[in-house]
Amino acid sequence: MRKSREILLRCYHDPAFVFSDVTVCFIDRGAPGNESCIGGERIVALDSQYMVVGEEPEPSFIPYHRITRIIYRGMVLWERGAKRGSLE
Repeated sequence: MRKSREILLRCYHDPAFVFSDVTVCFIDRGAPGNESCIGGERIVALDSQYMVVGEEPEPSFIPYHRITRIIYRGMVLWERGAKRGSLE
């Protein structure tokens, strides 16, 4: 099974994907339902341990282990706890 970071890297680098059409949902304590979702256009970097959201002077660093779902154009590509993703 692929990890969330691997799925995001594939969506970012593979010309078959439009990264701005990716939606990433993640654990966000204090948000409604303790989850927030952002579009790929807000992700400015994919580091080895986290993704960087937003721009200077206040970027947010979201660790990959907090990602709960990755969606592309309405189709779930990866979900925490799922046995297989659709990019397998």
